[in-house]
Amino acid sequence: MSSLKRFFVMCVTNPLVIEGDEFRHAVSVLRIKEKEQVIICDNSGYEYLALVRKIDKKSFSCEILNKTLAETETKETVTLIAGYLKGDKTEIIVQKAVELGVKEIVVFSSDFSSGYVNENKLARLNRVSIEAAKQCKRTIAPPVVYAENFESALNYGKDKQNKLFACEFAEKGDCVLNQLTGSTAIVVGSEGGFSNNEFELAKEKGYKTVYLGKRILRAETACIVLTGIVMNALGELK
Repeated sequence: MSSLKRFFVMCVTNPLVIEGDEFRHAVSVLRIKEKEQVIICDNSGYEYLALVRKIDKKSFSCEILNKTLAETETKETVTLIAGYLKGDKTEIIVQKAVELGVKEIVVFSSDFSSGYVNENKLARLNRVSIEAAKQCKRTIAPPVVYAENFESALNYGKDKQNKLFACEFAEKGDCVLNQLTGSTAIVVGSEGGFSNNEFELAKEKGYKTVYLGKRILRAETACIVLTGIVMNALGELK
């Protein structure tokens, strides 16, 4: 089943009709055929084995054969809250975060941000999330959302058991990363780092400082490294 082509939909019905971007990808890129078996995912943590019954000009229909709880999703919820970066760097962050198992990705603009977000860029990031989820056989494609300011970004982690804040000018960390348990929010800044005001706001919101060593890491490196450390501590890489 692992080699079957995967498609994401909002809701699974039986029979199921797939159209739009997923249809175009299925027909133009993956070249699916009638009577071929595929995997359908609806962000529920389940995957559905389906049989392609008919391919039309703008859609194809499937018959759902069975439903299975996936083994590829993490037990704990991890949210990555990352400053939006210039170029395609944020796409790299989204791709790797999805591969590592995060459940939600929040991008924000901060005091020292040099990149900016618009609807097209946000839509592109969500497509990257879906593509990455397919590649690594996940059943959940984490939504990528935009927070208009840093405070609203921090609020995405308000209910998490662990709130981690990677600050480049912090001389030590306030938590022991290898002893983490439970749901976790990870905050990493943009290319310009954080301002003192943002640092103080994060502390007020209950975030604990994370120290990532003596060398200053690029923002995209810090996102990937810290997410990997957290997932390993939570037992998700074992």
